[in-house]
Amino acid sequence: MAPVDPREVQSLQAYLNQYNQQAEVYSRQLGIMEEGIREGNAAIETLKALLEAGDSTILMPIGGGVNVRARVEHPDEVYVNIGSEIILQKTNEGGVSYLQDRIAEMEASSKNLNEVLQKIDAQVKDISKRLEQLYRQAQQEQGAGGAGPR
Repeated sequence: MAPVDPREVQSLQAYLNQYNQQAEVYSRQLGIMEEGIREGNAAIETLKALLEAGDSTILMPIGGGVNVRARVEHPDEVYVNIGSEIILQKTNEGGVSYLQDRIAEMEASSKNLNEVLQKIDAQVKDISKRLEQLYRQAQQEQGAGGAGPR
């Protein structure tokens, strides 16, 4: 068996660190997408509830767990921010459709990110396994070299 090459160990540790950092970035992006999907689904439920409420008053959250009674004069008229501060007027149904499309895009992106994360995880496991083998081999080499006559 060839002796442990310290350059290989350093290289594997660098790869391991790099993959772990990538996994952390992708995991954060995945969390952001999951939050976006939750918000989108909540907005869809709210839009549907507004139509059902008709002229009744609703409790409208204003942040910090505080709600106010409000009456929505035009529940079928919604405004959607499509990015870059561009806001489009849509019907309630159009707003729901827009949100469903965004959720579908985020779910597809989440699926891709999960696949990438699985590949990174597999690479991390392979590298960790190889590093473990090299550490064990290095310990055996030290044990064999240290126990012999001088």
